[in-house]
Amino acid sequence: MDAQGRGRAGGIDPADQWVYDPKTGSYELRLDHADGAGPAPGPGSSPSAITEPGSSASSFAPSSKASSGAAARPKAAPGGRREVPGPRATGRRGSPAAKPGAAAGGKAGTKTGSRAAAAKAAAATGRRKPKPKKSTKKKVLLWTGGTLAFVLVGGSLGAYLLYEHFNNNLNKVDVGINNGAVTKGPVNILVIGTDKRDGEGNAGYGDEGSVGHADTTLLFHVSEDRSNATALSIPRDMITDIPECTTKKDGKTKSIPGSKGVRFNESLGQEERDPGCTWRTVEQLTGLKVTHFMMADFNAVKKMSSAVGGVEVCLAKDINDPKSHLKLSKGRHKIEGEDALAFVRTRHSVGFESDLDRIKLQQQFLSSMIREMKSDDTFTNPKKLYNLGDAATKSLTVDSGIGSVSDLTRLAKDLSRVNLKNITFATVPVVDNPAEGPHHKTVVLDKAKAEPLFAMVRQDVSLTEVKEKEKKQQEQADAKQAALLQGPRSAPAAVRVKVLNGSGRMGAAQEAVSWMQNSKGLVRSSNGGNASGGKKVDKTVLEFAPAQADQARRLADVMGLSADALKQSSATTAPAEMTLTLGSDFKAAGTPVHVEAPAKAPEDIQRVEADDKNICAK
Repeated sequence: MDAQGRGRAGGIDPADQWVYDPKTGSYELRLDHADGAGPAPGPGSSPSAITEPGSSASSFAPSSKASSGAAARPKAAPGGRREVPGPRATGRRGSPAAKPGAAAGGKAGTKTGSRAAAAKAAAATGRRKPKPKKSTKKKVLLWTGGTLAFVLVGGSLGAYLLYEHFNNNLNKVDVGINNGAVTKGPVNILVIGTDKRDGEGNAGYGDEGSVGHADTTLLFHVSEDRSNATALSIPRDMITDIPECTTKKDGKTKSIPGSKGVRFNESLGQEERDPGCTWRTVEQLTGLKVTHFMMADFNAVKKMSSAVGGVEVCLAKDINDPKSHLKLSKGRHKIEGEDALAFVRTRHSVGFESDLDRIKLQQQFLSSMIREMKSDDTFTNPKKLYNLGDAATKSLTVDSGIGSVSDLTRLAKDLSRVNLKNITFATVPVVDNPAEGPHHKTVVLDKAKAEPLFAMVRQDVSLTEVKEKEKKQQEQADAKQAALLQGPRSAPAAVRVKVLNGSGRMGAAQEAVSWMQNSKGLVRSSNGGNASGGKKVDKTVLEFAPAQADQARRLADVMGLSADALKQSSATTAPAEMTLTLGSDFKAAGTPVHVEAPAKAPEDIQRVEADDKNICAK
């Protein structure tokens, strides 16, 4: 860094020039401890203030107290001339900037002059001007990748990330989807931690030269009303299908074929797949639309944990794992750097020595990291903020929709309303891979448990059960709709239904019809071709007349349709057949189409509450 305001000119750390003012809740640039004019703010900012996106003139001028007395007087420059500090942005009452002609480098504005006159008049009448209201305490947002990106919910970062220096740190990848930084609906952020060994000190972890697979993957879902968040950890060794994807590099587009029955971690790195391929794999797996992605390697854990001053973790027993290099005694420890990386990588000394046990450690670490980020010790410490901002942006690779600091700031502000107690980490339910026998190395999705969990997230049901305000109204509406499923069922052979394909997948209608006829005895089902206009629809819907209710109930049982998939018309004359339109939620014949979200999370789902300080690794 150079001496033009971004480095340590004159032995001054740039972070030390920013001082937190508890009266205003803002950080202020203090220039009066350097000889002559203080170092200028970072590139892209004005000399006296940096305005945060979405705010109106967030001032970083010195406070009134700092502006008075000898400390605020300009010092003499060589030759007897006095250097004068740059103009202050706000002209605070009682400070030299509020007096006409006091600011160097420009004329005193009429607003500044009128404020000074008003202050003088108030003094003459004996009235004291009311003190400005204290602003809400600003919190800190740390953007990271890999295992640390969940500090997104820590709050919004202010002027520090507006430095062009931070902006230039960011890397971005065009995944072919360019969502806006802020959206009105739910937000799903894909967080990828790669096992790439680039960076100082990482070659010793083995597998040097790795292309970087999806070693740690989490889907961070924030509800539409921003009241709660759910983080789903996806096991890297889960066997799944990876869809075909397209990558863009150096202006060239490449189509990469999909893979059937491979480990999830191959969705990145393998066959030159980029984060966009992991993005599409997660969408196919969960039925959730990804909004943005963030990715980083080992250095993110090391640098961010050190920047925040360490992260507290708890062990229920001594651990000495030579493979991850973790050696810690039983009890609580504050770890950072290499120890932090070792903690989130270890698995051979905890639980059953599996990747699933390692995920539990990572969730404990992330929860503690969020609590550290929300602490007063962090967001009132300018030096920590500077180090955090620098380390976070250097660690990140993001999609083009949030490819700048200003976009990240906007996203952070949008998501900063989530309360710590309403953040839940959960692991996607899996079972041992039956194809491998007793000595399994991989797992497969446990559909019976996973589908209800995915349904809860898709339907914005909080795992912390915080959405109670509309519960009664929703229960009444659900009861009314559910009544459609109450009553007798027609015999399978009596069900007449035309199946339309709106799933966006070729051949889905015929697949469903063949299965109905051959496996379920619905011999009067027929293929009606594509949905009206060939349009793709999101949800499967069954339309029927009141006289066909018995048939509809039978078909709902066969297809696994929930009550909200039934659309009963008011027609007095029933058409010859019902109409079933398959939506994009139709995955395969024999797989339930709609899964009702349970009122609360299943008891046996592995999960961790972010505000739980009493978790200790066993």
